[in-house]
Amino acid sequence: MMRLSGPLKLQYAKENKLDANELLTASAYKETFRASMISWGEEKRNADSGYFCKLIEDEALATGAPVWVVTDARRLTDIEYFQQRYPALIVRVQAPVSARERRGWVFTEGVDDASSECALDGIAADVTLDSNDTTDADVAGYERGISLLIERIRNEAVKP
Repeated sequence: MMRLSGPLKLQYAKENKLDANELLTASAYKETFRASMISWGEEKRNADSGYFCKLIEDEALATGAPVWVVTDARRLTDIEYFQQRYPALIVRVQAPVSARERRGWVFTEGVDDASSECALDGIAADVTLDSNDTTDADVAGYERGISLLIERIRNEAVKP
């Protein structure tokens, strides 16, 4: 699995002399810098929309992994970057606000309504997984989604 936010947070930490490991967590420490990281990341993307995609692509190519899972694409340019280069599927994992709040999420104006969080809300997905709580229905939905993904990946891999 590859995270676009990983290289972003690591580089941001390096440039600002911060604890990179803490920025990679869902901690209060990360939340302290979240708005600033978003702005910084936008500056990088404005200069080169594929900046962070290229970083994880290089890492993935070096591993030789036949299937890549990018867990946190947040902009159309992220999706387009990979779709233009590879057979790609869009999997959307969604959760209602009530489920997010049960997990400790608190809405922050100017952050949670920014394009880094909402830009893909209207994008059609190949597979949508609901992440309410882990119920039998959720598990069945995940299994169905994963089966569809595997089937499509195999079909793409055998195309001439």
